[in-house]
Amino acid sequence: MADPRGFLKITSRETPQRRPVPLRLRDWKEVYEDFSDDVLRRQASRCMDCGIPFCHNGCPLGNLIPEWNDLVYRDRWRDAIERLHATNNFPEFTGRLCPAPCEASCVLGINQDAVTIKQVEVEIIDKAFDEGWVVPLPPKKLTGKKVAVVGSGPAGLAAAQQLTRAGHAVTVFERADRIGGLLRYGIPEFKMEKRHIDRRLEQMTAEGTEFRTKVNVGVDLPVERLRAEFDAVVLAGGATAWRDLPIPGRELDGIHQAMEYLPWANRVQLGDPVVDEHGEPPITAKGKKVVIIGGGDTGADCLGTAHRQGAVSVHQFEIMPRPPETRAPSTPWPTYPLMFRVSSAHEEGGERVFSVNTEEFVGRDGRVTGLRAHEVTMVNGRFEKVEGTDFELEADLVLLAMGFVGPEREGLLTDLGVELTDRGNVARDKDFQTSVPGVFVAGDMGRGQSLIVWAIAEGRAAAAGVDRYLMRRTALPRPIEPTAAPQR
Repeated sequence: MADPRGFLKITSRETPQRRPVPLRLRDWKEVYEDFSDDVLRRQASRCMDCGIPFCHNGCPLGNLIPEWNDLVYRDRWRDAIERLHATNNFPEFTGRLCPAPCEASCVLGINQDAVTIKQVEVEIIDKAFDEGWVVPLPPKKLTGKKVAVVGSGPAGLAAAQQLTRAGHAVTVFERADRIGGLLRYGIPEFKMEKRHIDRRLEQMTAEGTEFRTKVNVGVDLPVERLRAEFDAVVLAGGATAWRDLPIPGRELDGIHQAMEYLPWANRVQLGDPVVDEHGEPPITAKGKKVVIIGGGDTGADCLGTAHRQGAVSVHQFEIMPRPPETRAPSTPWPTYPLMFRVSSAHEEGGERVFSVNTEEFVGRDGRVTGLRAHEVTMVNGRFEKVEGTDFELEADLVLLAMGFVGPEREGLLTDLGVELTDRGNVARDKDFQTSVPGVFVAGDMGRGQSLIVWAIAEGRAAAAGVDRYLMRRTALPRPIEPTAAPQR
C-alpha cells in the first residue's frame, strides 16, 4: 500500500490543467498541461489498496491498478510500466481516450473523489517511452503459423501484438491508407496526437508484425485467397455502419455523418494534400453555422473540430434529457455513473441542447439552410413530442453523430458466411471463434459499439483463442468472456 493514511491526508483530487481556451483553439495539440511527478505521486498515495479492489472489476482489462499506484508513489517507474503492460498493450491510448470506468468503481469514490487512476496510467507510459523502456519484444521462436488480422483499430492491434509475440506470423490488413482505424481518423488530434500511434507501430513492426494498408479484404483480397493463405483470421473491422437520420430533407448537401467529416481534419494535420483551392478540407465548419445531432463523445469530437476550423456558431442536439450533476440513483456505485459531463470541447464553446428531436431539414437550391425541431419528454420509455415547442434553427453544416448500428455486412462478412446475432453483430463462442472454423472476431464487430478498453481486452482474449486453436494450448492471457456490450 502506497501510504496507509494517504487518502486521509490528501483528500482533494488533482488532475492536469487544460490549456487556456483561446490558446488551444489556435492549434490542434492535446489540451492538457504537463503534470508534475511530485503531484502525481501524492495522488497515487490516495489509493487504499482495497481488500477487494473494485477498480479491477470496473476495468475490462483487469489492470493491476493498486500495484502500479504503489510503485509510482515509491518512485519505481520501471516496475510500474511492467505491471501496466502486463494487462494493457496500449496504455497511451486508454490513458487518453478511456472514460475511466475504473475510477467510477474506485472504493474511495464512495464518499470522496476517486483516485486519479487514468492520469497515473498515462504518466507511467509516457515516462516509459521518454526513458526508452518501451522496446520491441520479438518472439524467441516462430510457430510457422500465419494469422491475418482484418482491421487495425485497438482490437486488431492488440490481437496482432499478442499473436506476434506468441510466435505466429501476423499480417494486419487495413483498407484505409494508414494504420489505426478510428484511432487514426476518428479521434481528433487534440484528444490524442497521432505520434502516439506511430511510435507504437514502430515497436510492433520491429517485433515482426506486418502491416498492409489500402487492402479492402473481401474486395481487393478475396475471401477464398485469405483463407488459403492464412491458418487463422481475426475479424476486427469495428462497427462502422453508422446510424442515419432518415427524415425529410436528408438528401440536401451539407448534411454529413461524423465519420465523413472528422477524417478530413485529421488528414490535414497529418500533412495530406486534401485541401481545396482555398486551403480548406472538402468538409469544413469554417464560417458556418453548425448543428451536431448526437450528444456523445463523437459529437464532442465534432464540436472541438468545428471550433478549431472557425465555425460561426455550434449547437449540439441530444434527444435524451440533461443528466444530473452528480451520480444518478439509477447508476449507483460501483457502476458507471449517469451524470452531466463537460469535455474539453464543451468548455470551448457552443450550445448544448437536451431533450430535442429533429423532424425535418430545410434548404434552398439543394443545400441545407436549417432544420425544424421540437422538445421531447419520456413517457413510459418512449419519447413524445412536447406540444408548442416547435422551433427552427439556421444551419449551413449538419453533422450526424448518433453512433453506429453494427459492422458492415456486404463483402467480407457475407462472403465468409459467418453467423450474426439478433443485433447484427458477428456471433462468437467462448474462444471468440465465429461459426466458421479458424475465423475469430474481436472488438466492436462482435461486441457492438463500445469502449476502447473493451476493444483491447477482446483483442487480447481473441488472440488467446487463436493461439489455442493453432497450437492446442496457449499461455496468452484471457481477460474476459465474450459477452454483449452493456447498454448505457
